[in-house]
Amino acid sequence: MTGPDEAGAAVDAAASARRQVEAVWRIESARIVATMTRMVGDFGLAEDFAQEALVDALAQWPRDGVPPNPGAWLTTVAKRRAIDRRRRLERLDDRHATIARSLAEQQRLDATDDDLPWDPDVVDDDVLRLVFTACHPILPRESQIALTLRVVAGLTTEEIARAFALPVSTVQQRIVRAKKTIAAAELPFEVPSRDDFGSRLGSVLTVVYLVFNEGYAASSGSSWLRTDLAAEAIRLARVVCALVPDEPDTHALLALLELQASRFAARVDHDGEPILLADQDRSRWDHGQVRRGRAALARADAIGRGRGAYALQAAIAECHAIAPSTDETDWAQIVALYEALASVAPSPFVDVNRAVAVAMASGAAAGLAVVDEIAAAGALRGHPLVPSVRGELLLRLGRRDEARAELIAAAALTHNEREKAVLLQKADRA
Repeated sequence: MTGPDEAGAAVDAAASARRQVEAVWRIESARIVATMTRMVGDFGLAEDFAQEALVDALAQWPRDGVPPNPGAWLTTVAKRRAIDRRRRLERLDDRHATIARSLAEQQRLDATDDDLPWDPDVVDDDVLRLVFTACHPILPRESQIALTLRVVAGLTTEEIARAFALPVSTVQQRIVRAKKTIAAAELPFEVPSRDDFGSRLGSVLTVVYLVFNEGYAASSGSSWLRTDLAAEAIRLARVVCALVPDEPDTHALLALLELQASRFAARVDHDGEPILLADQDRSRWDHGQVRRGRAALARADAIGRGRGAYALQAAIAECHAIAPSTDETDWAQIVALYEALASVAPSPFVDVNRAVAVAMASGAAAGLAVVDEIAAAGALRGHPLVPSVRGELLLRLGRRDEARAELIAAAALTHNEREKAVLLQKADRA
């Protein structure tokens, strides 16, 4: 008979294994889905096989332990599922016959890839192919973004809905319709030729940007950062820069991501608790990454088409990166950059960040006046950003009761456990 200690240990082990499954899925899902899409030629079917592999992992890893290479394990199981499905079908229609031939051809190519000549115009990157496929111009832009965030970033429909302040049902419908459209059109799984980049590049850059944002400040879960997502976004941005070297937005986006990521080591403490910008140890910033970011911004500027949204955001990040401290930051310049950004890419999120910069440059009362205008407009109703900023500014003005109420309201609206804890600690101090 199993004693209570043994039973408790078994439950803990199972819970630990489940957390590991979820963590691996967050990191590897895009590559698994991309690999399966290349093999079976069907976007939706590929995701089904990947999900079936995840179900197998949830059943087996708590019992048998996590394999040494969990990503490869999931990919192998997904491939077996694809083969098993093909074998179960007694009569193959033309589509399944094509899938069968593709599987055999892929096995042949896998065995001979090392002997193929290098072609600079061919990108051997399944994740990038996945992004370009999901960003095909046959899909509406909002569907491109929702679908890519789902399959590349591994975000849930709830997380995507929160990011865009949309109903979950709306996001679900966009993703389902997008998958059906891709399947019906039988879109090739490929990076388009250079001549065709223009119609997809804007959406691809938007998706890379949003994937990084989720890594920079996770919208839900127990971690403040998701460095796996941020690193993947930076990698994709570098590949896109190499593909389209004469497009300033590609270099500007890479600059922004490098500069923002340079602060990662100082943004959390040893326990994963967030450290706000004013309290960060700037010696822990990655100054090599700062130099790369500034160089990428200089390349974007050198192309000479004026600064767009990514370049303006990168310039703001550069102001922070070169400042010795929060007090010595050129806040007036940051306010001017946010004003330019608001004219190029208007957004309530930009307006709130401008309000913070105004508060630093001209005092908390001036910043609060801007935030109050945003709150009155109601554009970010239900989002924690406005009450969290209002609470901080009210606190600086000594209006503690009001500040506490705003911070508690913000904590109730956030789905990230670390962010919630920070807001509630501020409320307690108020």
